Amino acid sequence: MPEVYVAAGSNVEPYRNLTRAVAELAQDFPGARFSPWYQNAAAGFSGDDFVNLVAGFDTELPLQEVLARLHRIEALCGRPRDAPRWAPRSMDLDVLLYGNLVCDEGSVKLPRPDLLKRAYMLGPLAALAPHVRHPTAGTSIGELWGKFDQAAHPLRQLPS
Repeated sequence: MPEVYVAAGSNVEPYRNLTRAVAELAQDFPGARFSPWYQNAAAGFSGDDFVNLVAGFDTELPLQEVLARLHRIEALCGRPRDAPRWAPRSMDLDVLLYGNLVCDEGSVKLPRPDLLKRAYMLGPLAALAPHVRHPTAGTSIGELWGKFDQAAHPLRQLPS
């Protein structure tokens, strides 16, 4: 059964939307685990700070069904499917890892290519699952985070 890791982020009513997303993820994927929540500046555009976390869960569901459930949760949080890429988000759920699957099919690329470039993805994942090995980098997420330029991409852990 693959371990799946999903980044969650919002900068539009982030606490309300992330609380809703966490509840929905826990319902759809029993046993889901969650990283601490982090605040960071918007990346790629000017806007309010984001709040981000990573969820991890085991599932026998195929990738397409996991994606469908994530899209449903995004919609519940007020995100339209045609939302612009670099803009404020009520909810953004991105699959970072789906077990050791490596694929590049249309809009689905795994492992998520920007995982190794974005502190708001890699940092929370390292807090949740430092032992997990990145399928193409060949090293653990914790090691990758340790080598990441964290000072250039600051995250502020929020109180739990």
